[in-house]
Amino acid sequence: MDRSRLTEDAAASTAPTLAWLALLALTLASLALGHWLHGVPWLALPVAAIIWLKGWLVARHFIESHLAHPFISRLLQFFVAFVPLALLLTVFFGEWIARWASLR
Repeated sequence: MDRSRLTEDAAASTAPTLAWLALLALTLASLALGHWLHGVPWLALPVAAIIWLKGWLVARHFIESHLAHPFISRLLQFFVAFVPLALLLTVFFGEWIARWASLR
């Protein structure tokens, strides 16, 4: 087997491993933030950033959105961006959204 092929295979197998380790680190960071900053009104901002980063890592390294059709790739990018934005909207404008969405 060619030596360059071995290094390509090693690089291809380390990317998901590094992404998985980053997901573990982000999960631990979010747990620590929740413990240390419990009740702080701006806690939703770093949590939303962590959610976005974790979504991007999963879409990029495990779903491989960069290899998908451009429509699918953009749809995944929209979803990954929408979830943290929805969290922030709910946290900061929850009562207003509830009044707007109510049937009364």
